[in-house]
Amino acid sequence: MKKVLKKPQASKPQPVSSEASNRLLYFTERKDAITETIRQLVEIESPSDNKAAVDQLGALLAGRFEKVGGHAKFHRVANFGDHLQVDFAGGKGKPVLLLGHIDTVYPMGTLATMPCQIADGRLSGPGALDMKSGIALILHALEGLRSWHNDSVPRPVTILLVSDEEVGSDSSRRITESLARKSASVLVLEPSYGAKGAVKTARKGVGEYTIKVTGKAAHSGLDFDKGESAIIELAKQITAISKLVDLKRGLTLNVGIVSGGTRSNVIPAEATAVLDVRVAKMKDAAVIDRQLRALKPFNRKCKLEVAGGVNRPPMARGPGTAGLYKTASEIAKQMGWKLEEASVGGGSDGNFTASLGIPTLDGLGGVGEGAHATHESIVIAELPRRAALLAELIERV
Repeated sequence: MKKVLKKPQASKPQPVSSEASNRLLYFTERKDAITETIRQLVEIESPSDNKAAVDQLGALLAGRFEKVGGHAKFHRVANFGDHLQVDFAGGKGKPVLLLGHIDTVYPMGTLATMPCQIADGRLSGPGALDMKSGIALILHALEGLRSWHNDSVPRPVTILLVSDEEVGSDSSRRITESLARKSASVLVLEPSYGAKGAVKTARKGVGEYTIKVTGKAAHSGLDFDKGESAIIELAKQITAISKLVDLKRGLTLNVGIVSGGTRSNVIPAEATAVLDVRVAKMKDAAVIDRQLRALKPFNRKCKLEVAGGVNRPPMARGPGTAGLYKTASEIAKQMGWKLEEASVGGGSDGNFTASLGIPTLDGLGGVGEGAHATHESIVIAELPRRAALLAELIERV
């Protein structure tokens, strides 16, 4: 059965300023060019675990950004794609940092079964929403700014496109935080939220834990009573872990991967569970860490090991983020639409920058649905005003 994609709801008309209208018109006239850029990026597959593929996309983007006046350099990485930094000189003061990632969750070859295509006003394909549309918006917003400012930009701009965001940002976090500390504000081009394209002013913190149980193997027919089942022990632990969920506090735990055992006729000596943790407040990260590490075996003849932790702190809606949202909503109003905000459960590299106290606004990328899913797509008609919003924000924040 073909999935029916939802159409975005129309927002209530707002008064439009002449300058805002002209800038929106600029991007409306270039909507097809923005769409074509997104198509080109989607058709270069870039899974996090394929360095060669990600580096191919990084090289293409470096060239595209240099054609519009940027200075590109790579932060070399051994096990992931190289992280791309692009600097634009212009104006005075600290730069604004535009943050994104070029890796996707889709394995190589996904295009064969999930091709990039345009239909019913949408562009679909692996990574179209998360977040190759956001990268295209950066490129075209800067191109617009340079056309309005005599081949220059009105203030310094730094772009960082990392290659490992989808797998935790371990190799890029230090770079992201270093550049954020030198910046006046951070604009994150992750996808917007919902059909109305809300920006994200708060995100949960994210963690991952591994629960490993070691029991004792035995023949399930000859020596059943001599074995100690790691799987039974792990099942009891999973039940205990599920009781730690507290939806009112925004604390969730999800056992997403379970493995163990060797054969049906062998009492399993090992079993492992991988656990996703989401917290709305950083203090809850410490609480859940203590609770998980305090777990004790139900079967004292089994051994329990807990490893991991919260690797992305929550992104709180602090004064800096609230100020950026206010500016963004005023810009949107001048262009005739209402920009909403949202608090979401997913994390991004904006969590890192916000936790440093740097004003951070997330969700400035494409409008669509299906991130990480087979129906991932963006709404093409929304691209002009997302590009215009970004260009105006770069000038004003």
